[in-house]
Amino acid sequence: MIYLENFQFPEEEQETDFFYRPDDARLKRTCYDSYYPFQILSRRKFRRVDFEPVTIFYGGNGCGKTTALNVIAAKLGLERDTPYNRSEFFEDYLKLCQAEVIGKIPGNSRIITSDDVFDYMLNIRSLNNGVEVRREELFQEYLEMKYSKFRMRSMDDYDTLKKVNLARRKTQSKYVRANTPGNVREYSNGESAWSYFCEKIGENGLYLLDEPENSLSPGRQLELAKFLEDSARFFGCQFVISTHSPFLLAMRGAKIYDLDEDPVDVKRWTQLENVQVYYEFFREHWEEFL
Repeated sequence: MIYLENFQFPEEEQETDFFYRPDDARLKRTCYDSYYPFQILSRRKFRRVDFEPVTIFYGGNGCGKTTALNVIAAKLGLERDTPYNRSEFFEDYLKLCQAEVIGKIPGNSRIITSDDVFDYMLNIRSLNNGVEVRREELFQEYLEMKYSKFRMRSMDDYDTLKKVNLARRKTQSKYVRANTPGNVREYSNGESAWSYFCEKIGENGLYLLDEPENSLSPGRQLELAKFLEDSARFFGCQFVISTHSPFLLAMRGAKIYDLDEDPVDVKRWTQLENVQVYYEFFREHWEEFL
């Protein structure tokens, strides 16, 4: 399925024209270290993206693949869990971008970043820490209630009376269980990341994924690749992904933009430098597998 047909970033000439506007007082100031996201994608002549059901941005650190995803997400107004740190010039840059969509972008569409997954794991830990603190408080409360000489004097004391009666009827463990929720099950980082993707990616949506392989083992990366392939093929999803993972790069039918090239070029996954490094490494050690 294709919802986003193409996206156009500003050309170098457009960016140059922006910086020669005498009416913009910001451009006369010298306090800015950069004009991000200006001069990031244009330096590799990354002007236009024509999308397939699965489109991948590949490249080394600093090549601009994450910038491209965030610009597209912001231009389309996609939902996100973790705020993106925008610069003073971000909105100006967005005005120079153009997106062509087919119909309407589904409401459940979103961008998913590594920060989203990390915050998800921290939230689970925070919830469990709160449960543990409450449990310790209840251990002490149980002793106070069980051996108290409480007498009810008005209806304002009714809640305390219930606690006293509960403490006298139950053991300490049962009292604590009755007054606290259970812990949210904690998983490994990889299991939490996998759970997050399964929870957030539904049917009929446009999803932008920024290096989703982070925290995932090779086996989980293969599972994710199959999940994304099936979601695009059978469940009406479109994906735009930034990744280094050979398992994701090898997804069937994926269109790959190599942002390490100048100008940016479309390549097969087997032509990419990182994949070639993996290939040469395993070829050199082939005899060890026999």
